[in-house]
Amino acid sequence: MMNKELMTAKILEAKVSKGMTWEAIAETIGMSPVFTTSAALGMNSLTEDKAFALCEVLDLDKPVAEALQVCPKKAWDGAVPQDPLIYRLYEVVGVYGDTMKELIHEKFGDGIMSAIDFTMDIEKEENSKGDRVVITMNGKFLPYKAW
Repeated sequence: MMNKELMTAKILEAKVSKGMTWEAIAETIGMSPVFTTSAALGMNSLTEDKAFALCEVLDLDKPVAEALQVCPKKAWDGAVPQDPLIYRLYEVVGVYGDTMKELIHEKFGDGIMSAIDFTMDIEKEENSKGDRVVITMNGKFLPYKAW
């Protein structure tokens, strides 16, 4: 069985070779760009039909499709990331995380936002002062159970 790291490398190579965007790949297989990209990078899995559809778009073989279907280990390096974009997202949570937590608890009560029952969209907003990145996260609220 192909591991997720090799799977991702093959997908990225094919994506570049074909000159495709994540948006185009996702549209072709009928999924969101965020989830498609996450699965291709090894952090989510695809159903059999979607895995084979992605491989068909990129001319990849059966072992890649099989690896796309394997449930991933959702873990990441605990070190502060060095990539500037990812670091800035950590910074946003570091600066605004407690604020988000307070406001969510005030509106919903004691609980969390699900990253399982979850969607995310990333959009570009043109602005005369410089284009804006719009990230919309939509997760189901899960209250903590008291017993």
